[in-house]
Amino acid sequence: MPTRIEWTDETWNPITGCTPISAGCAHCYAQRMSLRLAGRCGYPKAPHSFDVTFHEDKLRQPLKWKKPRRIFVCSMGDLFHIDVRPQWLEDIFAVIKKCPQHTFQILTKRPGKMKTWFEWYGSIPENVQLGTTPENQAMADLRIPILLQIPAAVHFVSIEPMLGPVKLFGFCSPTWGKLPPSAFLHWVIVGAETGPGARHMDLNWARSVRDQCQAAGVAYFFKKDSQGRHTLDGRVWEQFPEVSDAK
Repeated sequence: MPTRIEWTDETWNPITGCTPISAGCAHCYAQRMSLRLAGRCGYPKAPHSFDVTFHEDKLRQPLKWKKPRRIFVCSMGDLFHIDVRPQWLEDIFAVIKKCPQHTFQILTKRPGKMKTWFEWYGSIPENVQLGTTPENQAMADLRIPILLQIPAAVHFVSIEPMLGPVKLFGFCSPTWGKLPPSAFLHWVIVGAETGPGARHMDLNWARSVRDQCQAAGVAYFFKKDSQGRHTLDGRVWEQFPEVSDAK
């Protein structure tokens, strides 16, 4: 369905639900929304509205969208949660393969399971972009190296909510030796936490990541600051990765 998420065109939620895994999950917008939808639109009744759930009626949605678009997969959950069944994943990727006109953006906090899945599944469709969410330096150090071991056409990170400074070190440019461009990040998204209890994001953290991306030639997308502003230092930063350069 159409979305307010600035870096995508549509959200597709054949699976919803998740469980907390790190500090970035404390004020999860998807969990809050699931409570509003409890018992409706295919969501389980409270208190199980955010249980991992397969929505078979949503599975074929992208097949109906003829115009090419960016599609954020599972914005209301985590595609690689431990409770997601292998058959569900097979069904989802079968649809993805039938829609080469679209770009499917997959974002997970569980890159380890994503890596294991693709090692079993085989080749990754060319129209799939793989990402992870490192809300702070500890999660960047843990999750990004695993992500970069998966041979995707585009690797990206969404540092949202940004809970501290993040140095991307060698993740953004070929400084690890003779590695192909696909072994590095191609896109970085930064944004502050929103909603009740939102934790403050220091703009210097966002500036630092911007400067790192500029130095490495990596696309940088600034979503919003803690006041809801979409500009950083008076400029809108809405860069997207060049897919042809990433392969």
